[in-house]
Amino acid sequence: MKLVIITAIKEFEKEIRNILIKSDVASFSFQDIQGFRDHTKDSVKSNWFASEINVIDSVMFYAFMIDGNADKVFEHIGSFNEKLEALSRIHISILNIEKSN
Repeated sequence: MKLVIITAIKEFEKEIRNILIKSDVASFSFQDIQGFRDHTKDSVKSNWFASEINVIDSVMFYAFMIDGNADKVFEHIGSFNEKLEALSRIHISILNIEKSN
């Protein structure tokens, strides 16, 4: 069994839901979260927002799933990210679950 955690900007919420459904994930949870980015170490030219700290509306999905479905989700997210022209992308982590009750 795997625990899959997905984070992204709020604008990708619909795409993530579609990926999970397409990957045969029967149940999952999600919640709105606030992403944080500290720009104090960025050069002035690369900081478009002209502020040091940005809070971004984000979303986090998580689900327990069998290995095959986790692999499908990972592949679909990889394909989605490859097609993106934006700087932001969907982030996914897959953790092994040794025991569960």
